[in-house]
Amino acid sequence: MEKKRILVVDDEQDLCEILHFNLTTAGYSVETAYSAEEALEYISATTFDLLLLDVMMPGRSGFQLAEELRRQERQQARTPLPIIFLTAKDTEDDMLEGFAAGADDYIAKPFSVREVLARIKAVLARTGRTTETDSISYEGLSMSQHTKTVTVNGVEVPFTKTEFELLWLMLSNRGKVFSRQELIEGAWPGNVVVTDRTVDVNITRLRKKIGDYAANLVTRQGYGYYFKENTKGV
Repeated sequence: MEKKRILVVDDEQDLCEILHFNLTTAGYSVETAYSAEEALEYISATTFDLLLLDVMMPGRSGFQLAEELRRQERQQARTPLPIIFLTAKDTEDDMLEGFAAGADDYIAKPFSVREVLARIKAVLARTGRTTETDSISYEGLSMSQHTKTVTVNGVEVPFTKTEFELLWLMLSNRGKVFSRQELIEGAWPGNVVVTDRTVDVNITRLRKKIGDYAANLVTRQGYGYYFKENTKGV
């Protein structure tokens, strides 16, 4: 079985070395970076399965790096890279800020290596991340990134580019609520002015096109939209 790849990002070199040794011993493939800028270079060149990220670093903070990664993932319709924050900022407000930035888990310093290993195992199991996603499906609803096609119960349905990007974003992140602004950033070119009403119109069209699965595109009042599993027939 191929080893899971983990990127450790912390400006404390001693801590990076400790984590590198223990994670490698536990069977992971590990790289280390000492700044957000260095981490971005690694991520652009290599596929990772999980990011262990410090918050307080010189230059760009861990929160800012996480927000940038999530923005890129939305724009490129990529599967989100799981992120666990490792930080001395352990107040409730700090944790809420971390989760708002896109964290999957949050570990306060000082911590034990056993705790880190347990959290990593849990996040990897929960996210079920794969290194490449060319196609995704939910019951009879399938999408292919390679051919840019959508099939509903075996029948191909024509989609515009925007409709495809919207559905791909939500279907590949099932259960995650996207604000209208996040959907705009993920599905429309950056030089195009898009209103909230335009998003709503496109969601209505999507529901008509996916037929039996229209009920899975759920409106969360005051927040946005998401693709919810197990609502068909409800």
